[in-house]
Amino acid sequence: MTLTGIYVPLITPFAENGEIALEALEDLACAALDEGAAGLVALGTTAEVATLAEEERRAVVEVCAKACRERGATLIAGAGSSDTRASAEALRALKDQPEVKAALVTVPSFVRPSEAGVLAHFTALAEQSPVPIVVYNIPYRTGQPVGAATLRRLGELPMVAGVKHAVGSVDQDTVALLADPPEDFAVLAGDDVFLSALLALGASGGILASAHLNTGRFAELVEAWRIGDAGHARALGHGLSVMSAALFAEPNPTVIKGVLHARGLIPTASVRLPLIPASRASVEAAARLV
Repeated sequence: MTLTGIYVPLITPFAENGEIALEALEDLACAALDEGAAGLVALGTTAEVATLAEEERRAVVEVCAKACRERGATLIAGAGSSDTRASAEALRALKDQPEVKAALVTVPSFVRPSEAGVLAHFTALAEQSPVPIVVYNIPYRTGQPVGAATLRRLGELPMVAGVKHAVGSVDQDTVALLADPPEDFAVLAGDDVFLSALLALGASGGILASAHLNTGRFAELVEAWRIGDAGHARALGHGLSVMSAALFAEPNPTVIKGVLHARGLIPTASVRLPLIPASRASVEAAARLV
């Protein structure tokens, strides 16, 4: 499969009683797709997936699947853990969810295997997954860096479709990977503030929590770099980067939820512990930039 454009990793909105606000979730999903997103990510980090019960996770996927099905969009689901066997089980379960077209799977965290171990982990998963895998490379969460050479080898696996690349900078490995990526391997920006820089280097799109807001402008940025309109892309990219930085001033997705609530798009700005709501100052600062 070919992954291009903007994919929005949806938050999980909560009602006053603490339950998932499914109607608000559906509205967010539909709005993102109607405003230009190529697809959605269900059960990503932005969704506070670690705090969701199994029945809540199923409900989230069902809502996202409906929106994508009705609009012919791509649904990616977060799956997997640091345990290869448990990750394989989670991936195999996706065969019962036909709307899910790919799985977002993080590099194993906490156990910190070698890069050879990371490769072995994803090789085992690729052999068992019913859907293509997007490797989530985010070393500042996993504690495990993965270099360009290993990412290329991952990209050569038949069931690996791409990488969500979020290394906290545009480093040497990022430049090297984008200079010579594997064939049919999508490099998707995962650090919102670096989207424009990665697109300029050849990334095919991004999985971006900030794209809950100004979704159409993010899609416009991808298109501007695609057609080579560098002047427009630079100006647009700078503005969106400043907004994204403000939306990440406190732990994700607390500021995003605060802004969405302030705009009347979700019923509360609530998050589940150990997260706590963003400060009023951070929410107001970000809202001014949207």
